[in-house]
Amino acid sequence: MRTGLIFDIQEFSIEDGPGIRTTVFMKGCPLRCQWCHNPESQSSAPQMMCSPSGKRLAGVEYTSFELAERLNRQGNLLRAGQGGVTFSGGEPLMQAAFIADVIDKLNKLHIILDTSGYGSRRALHMLLKRVHLVYYDLKLVEPGVHRFYTGCSNRLILENLQIVSESEVPFVLRIPLVPGVTDTVENLSAIAAIAQTLSGLVRVDLLPYNRAAGAKYAAVGMSFQPSFEEYRPVNPHIDLFERAGLEARIV
Repeated sequence: MRTGLIFDIQEFSIEDGPGIRTTVFMKGCPLRCQWCHNPESQSSAPQMMCSPSGKRLAGVEYTSFELAERLNRQGNLLRAGQGGVTFSGGEPLMQAAFIADVIDKLNKLHIILDTSGYGSRRALHMLLKRVHLVYYDLKLVEPGVHRFYTGCSNRLILENLQIVSESEVPFVLRIPLVPGVTDTVENLSAIAAIAQTLSGLVRVDLLPYNRAAGAKYAAVGMSFQPSFEEYRPVNPHIDLFERAGLEARIV
């Protein structure tokens, strides 16, 4: 039986997909986005978070049976609320085999994979066979800018986006609006041009910048040092997507 490391389970969520959902936040992420609002998600090891409100362990091990049993107990409520389960992170592709084992034990629940797309093709295919909807984060198109702000190349992300598009699993593109970084006309126009070529795209979600992003860093012994002006207003430029014939919304 497989085990996985989870840093949070959020029940009664209405922000991570349609209906009432339970969101499982997997620990570990290969990206180091400067605007990350869950710094405790980055490390693949358990971490103690220390704050004025007390201590909390971020990173609890579950067996696939334990997690599936917990989720199945919520099944009637999730189905009645036209919701389901969302696997987020961190980066869930890092624990794809565990998630696949959990999904195989679930009783007719709607499943969303919320991913940055940075993971192996094998991991992606493994989960695409089992999920009903994908939330796919796309941050930056220009390779050098992407590497500067996330610490990683975006080549794999763009390649995996094509795999999702060809998979017949519907997906939503989700763009975090980071002031002066991802919200530029150049970047959003480039994303719109890519989106126009994709099959299976449901819509584009534009996610306003979370100015509370830096609050958790001290709790896990990290420092928040963005190289962008985080208090600068963001520009969603939703018209760029509408002119491209794409459904887009600010969420």
